Amino acid sequence: MRLSHRGPHHPLFTVSVLLCALLCPTPADASEAPDTSAEVARLYEEASAATVRYEEGRRAAEVQRAKVQELGRLLTQEQHAVDVLHADLGRMASAQYRSGGGLSRTAQLLLADSPEELMRGQRLLGQADLAVTHAVSKTQRAAARLADAKRTADRAKTTLDRRNARLARLRRGIESKLESAQWTLQGEADRSVAAGQCRGAVRLDQPRTDSTRAWVPPVETYELSAGFDSAGARWSGRHTGQDFAVGIGAPVQAVGAGRVVSVSCGGGFGIEVVVEHEGGYYTQYAHLAAVTVDQGERVDPGQWLGQAGTTGNSTGPHLHFEVRLTPHLGSAVDPGTWLAERGVQL
Repeated sequence: MRLSHRGPHHPLFTVSVLLCALLCPTPADASEAPDTSAEVARLYEEASAATVRYEEGRRAAEVQRAKVQELGRLLTQEQHAVDVLHADLGRMASAQYRSGGGLSRTAQLLLADSPEELMRGQRLLGQADLAVTHAVSKTQRAAARLADAKRTADRAKTTLDRRNARLARLRRGIESKLESAQWTLQGEADRSVAAGQCRGAVRLDQPRTDSTRAWVPPVETYELSAGFDSAGARWSGRHTGQDFAVGIGAPVQAVGAGRVVSVSCGGGFGIEVVVEHEGGYYTQYAHLAAVTVDQGERVDPGQWLGQAGTTGNSTGPHLHFEVRLTPHLGSAVDPGTWLAERGVQL
């Protein structure tokens, strides 16, 4: 995700343009650019929505799986209890036989020490037998209810698993279409940069901005890559901004209210937008695949300025973001610190 600011004649830039000229689909004419940008934006929304639905289904399946496991555990316990009670009944039957249960009532009376002792023993044994029999019946009913509940939970889990498999296939299909559209958009952007002819602003439908936030990050979903003042072989000097690893076509937004002072497509930064803010600061958004604003336009916090890409001296899709004291390269300050002072933590 790192970049090199060595001008459009740097070998990495030349190779990138040549590869895209060979591999990226070619639009019929320049009028296709807005369609491609809109298609990428639409597919991003669809992919995001499909991911949300899949994650909801996956979490529901995990809950159902835990329920099935718990019901299985409880059912095993009940079945074990039934087995124990059956064993108790067996022991009681053996004890009854050993104590004369196999003799006639007359013989038991003759052999007993007293009739009262015999009747008391028979009564207690009968009560115990009845209690255990009742317990067996009760436990068997509980086990049957648990077995029914587990079968219902198993069916629900199977239904969820099938739904999630369909959602996974849907998401993969959207992502495949998105990847194709992304590289079509990047190919159009690379050709405009190579020709030195910036395309006009692409007007896209975008979400309503949050009026409660005065400052926002330049992209909503990202991973940080190269940071401010980093040193490396890919830069002619030290790194002058903060890189955000995002996909081609990802919306890039104004970090705060301001005015667009320049839109350009040449040089090492590829397609870029510079915005002036109150207080004498400027923000730069570079390596874009498309822009959605014109020079001189007023912008609000969170308003889309363009779509991320990998134009100019870039080795992969990302946004290069700078905060400057002037509109020009060479006056950069640490963007992370600058945003943190305005309540935005990267």
